[in-house]
Amino acid sequence: MKTPFTLIVVTAFIAGVTAPALAPAADTMEHMDHGAMHASADTVLTDGLVKKIDKNGGKLTITHGPLPNGMPGMTMAFRVKNAAWLNKIREGQKIRFAIDEQMIINRLETAE
Repeated sequence: MKTPFTLIVVTAFIAGVTAPALAPAADTMEHMDHGAMHASADTVLTDGLVKKIDKNGGKLTITHGPLPNGMPGMTMAFRVKNAAWLNKIREGQKIRFAIDEQMIINRLETAE
């Protein structure tokens, strides 16, 4: 009777020791893109060209290069964190911007 009990205890111990060692690898793979975004979205600025300003919608349409989250360069609309920024830029202006996890512009600079 002691052998099955010992086997269960040893198996549980081994599972408890090895599971945490495997967890970081699984977590890293699952959150790889978001992790890169957290680390770099606030600090890495992406070059862009303002194509359209939608003051009512609080959005900028920007032609941009690759984003820190791995998205390739394209033209797309982004919401802005601060609607007052829309009054300080113009269509056709070169900018540098950063985005947060929700793809909202949280930092904006003119590049000209």
